[in-house]
Amino acid sequence: MSIFRNRREFLALAGAAGTAGALALTGCGTGAGSSPAADGKAAPRRGGQFRALFTGGGEQETIDPHAEALAIDMARTKALFDRLVDLDADMAPVPRLAQKWEANADATLWRFTLREALFHDGKKLTPEDVLFSFGRILDPKATNHFAQGLLSVIDLKKSRGVGKNTVEIALKRPSAELPALLGTLGTAIVSARYSDPAEPVGTGAFRLKSFQAGRSFVAERFDDHWDGGAYVDELRILSADADARGNALRGGEAEYGYEMTPAFARTAAADKSVRIVAAKGSTAHAIVMKCDQEPFDNPDVTLAFKLLADREKLVEVVLAGQGVVGNDMFGKGYQYYPEDIPQRKRDVAEARALLKKAGVLNKTISIYTSSVATGFVEAATLFAEQASDAGLRIKVTTGSSETYFKDQLTKGVMGSHRSGAMTIPTYINDRLLTKSAFNASGWRRKDFDAAFAKAQSTTDEGERTRLYGDLQRTVHDEGGLLLWGHPDWLNAVSSRVRGVEEAPPNTLDSARFDKVWLA
Repeated sequence: MSIFRNRREFLALAGAAGTAGALALTGCGTGAGSSPAADGKAAPRRGGQFRALFTGGGEQETIDPHAEALAIDMARTKALFDRLVDLDADMAPVPRLAQKWEANADATLWRFTLREALFHDGKKLTPEDVLFSFGRILDPKATNHFAQGLLSVIDLKKSRGVGKNTVEIALKRPSAELPALLGTLGTAIVSARYSDPAEPVGTGAFRLKSFQAGRSFVAERFDDHWDGGAYVDELRILSADADARGNALRGGEAEYGYEMTPAFARTAAADKSVRIVAAKGSTAHAIVMKCDQEPFDNPDVTLAFKLLADREKLVEVVLAGQGVVGNDMFGKGYQYYPEDIPQRKRDVAEARALLKKAGVLNKTISIYTSSVATGFVEAATLFAEQASDAGLRIKVTTGSSETYFKDQLTKGVMGSHRSGAMTIPTYINDRLLTKSAFNASGWRRKDFDAAFAKAQSTTDEGERTRLYGDLQRTVHDEGGLLLWGHPDWLNAVSSRVRGVEEAPPNTLDSARFDKVWLA
C-alpha cells in the first residue's frame, strides 16, 4: 500500500505545484453562489488550493464512482460526480440532481424530475444519462460495483425517459425506500458518453486534472456546476497514514485530515493551528455473537452477554470518551431509530443466572478480533475482563488485519464489528437478513426477512416507521449484536478552514469540499 508515512514523503508530492505548503490565494471576492459563513462574521471568498488527507489504498484506489470502496475513493468521486439523491445527517434522502420525486400507489414506479445541470464536457444532463448510469451499475459483469445489490430492485427494461427532464424508474417489487437507496455509495450519475474511468465525465463541482492511484488526485473548480461551483481553485486529495495526517495539519502542509484518532483529538484541543470537527456518535462499534452457533443459538446467552457489558467504561477507555453508549441497535439518531426503547443497563447478577441456566459458565468462549480497526482489540480485551465478573471465561484471539472482515464470517463464535453511517434499512439489508453478504452475527430468521420486506414496501411513512421500529426491537431483544458504543466521527481541519460541516460519514456533507474556503 503506497501511502505517505512521514512529512518528507508528503511534501515531495504536495509541493509539486510550487513551494511545499504554500497557499496561493488568488482573490478575496465572494463571487457568484457565495453565502454567509457559518460564524456569521465573514462571507466565503474564492481562491486557493485545498489539500485533504485520507488513509490510502495503494493501487486499489479508483475514481470509478460505481466501484468506490475506500473513503479516499468516495471523496474523489464526490468531487467529480453527483447523485440523484443524497442523505442528510439523519440518513433521510435529500434532492441533488433530482429536484423532486414521487411514486405510484404501491411504490413500483417512481418518477424523478431532473434539475438543469451540465457535465464537464458541456452537455446537459438528460434522462438517458440516468438510465445509462443505472445500466452500468447493474452490469452483471461488473461485480465490483458497490450498489449493484441494493439497486437490483430496478427493472431497467421497463424504465424510461419522459421528455427532457423526467425519468421513470420501474421496480421489480414495491420499495418505498428507493430514494434512500439512490443516496447510498456507488450510485453517482455519469454521462452516457462515459467509457473510461481514467477520463471521468461527471456533473460534480470539480473537474479532474490528474490522478495517480495510491498517491494523489488533483482537480480544478468547475465553474458551471449547478450548485454554484466550489470556492477553492484547486482540490488535492492525498494518501497519508494517521500520523502523517496529523503532522501535515500541524505543519501547515494540509487543510483537512479524515478520520483522526481520539488521541489526536485530545492533543489538538490545545493546538490553535488545528480544529477538530466531530460528528457525535456517528458510527457504531459492537461485538457480534453468531446466533447460528452454540452457545449463541440460545437467546438467553446473547442477552446475558449484553447484560455483562459496562458500556460507559468501554466508551471511556476504548473511545477515550469520544462517543456515546449504544443500545444493541444500529443507527442511533437516524431515521427509523426507536428512541423509546430503554437503554440497556449492566446487570451482572441477572447475566450470571442466565448463563448458569444455559450451562455456559464453565466453558471458555473465544472472541475473534484484529487490529484492522482502532479499538477492536482493546474493546475485546476489556469486555473479556468485564465478563469475568460473572465467572465467564473469554479468550481473545487476534487475526490478520488484511483479511479480518472476510475471515470473521467463518471464524469464531464472537467477533469485533464496526459500521460507518448508513440508513437503517441498508444496514438490515446488508447484515441482518438470511442472505445478507455481511451477516457476521449469523442472524437468519425467515419471519424477520418477511417483516423487513413488508416494511420496505409500505408507502405510509408512519406505518413504515413503526414496522422498522419493531424490527429493531427484535434485534435488541433477541439478536446477536452487542452494540456497545457509537464513536464520534473525528475529522480535523486547519484553523484557517471554513465551511466544513459536522456530518456523519457517507452523508452529503461528509468529506464535501465544494463549500469549503480559506480565511
